[in-house]
Amino acid sequence: MCGDCDLRAGVEGMGPAVRVTRGDLTALELRAAAAKCADGAQVRRILALALVLEGRPRTEAAALNGMDRQTLSDCVHRYNADGVEGLKSRKSPGREPFLTAAQKAELRALVIQGPDPAVHKVVRWRCADLRAEVARRWSIEVHESTIGAWLGELGLTRLQPRPVHPKKDAETETTFKNVWPAPSASSFRDLTAVSLHQRIRPVGRAKPRPRWRSARPGPHKTRGVRAPFFKPGCQNAG
Repeated sequence: MCGDCDLRAGVEGMGPAVRVTRGDLTALELRAAAAKCADGAQVRRILALALVLEGRPRTEAAALNGMDRQTLSDCVHRYNADGVEGLKSRKSPGREPFLTAAQKAELRALVIQGPDPAVHKVVRWRCADLRAEVARRWSIEVHESTIGAWLGELGLTRLQPRPVHPKKDAETETTFKNVWPAPSASSFRDLTAVSLHQRIRPVGRAKPRPRWRSARPGPHKTRGVRAPFFKPGCQNAG
């Protein structure tokens, strides 16, 4: 391979050579730029071009950097168009979103406003209800988890209120509420020391036994020596 920066075919029958038309960076400068990159794929592309500028064959330059000849040719086109920045990894845009920005704003307003029991037949929104409403309005069929993800993106969170009886009366609840008076100082002044002691620890209650005992024998015990069955000096009766 000569040093004219051509990517010539390794075998006969290949297409025309692809030239590196940008001459602002040399092979050494490309290696220095690769050392400053954090993207591993971009580093491999830059090093492959550096090998091409040094006169290596296209097949060898591509194999040393984990790519084929066609991928290397694509890298040359990107480098000729945008330089080193054109060799960065590009993210696929993916498919288009199901809902537009205006539709998401309408969905957010619908959730904040709440359902109409006469129209939607529910008293609070669920993901299943919103899924049916989205399908009815915009003819879009999605999973309930997708509805939950959309609500999270819109800054909405799931709230589970406490159940409330529809005929609840707040005044009646306050009237029958069991409210105890706050303790006063006079209630404690009448208590004597004995009564307080009995409240803390009732009289006559046995002391708690220790949870464990020492395994070491006392001075009155002899380890390994058993007491005789009959006492000395005693005779069997009969």
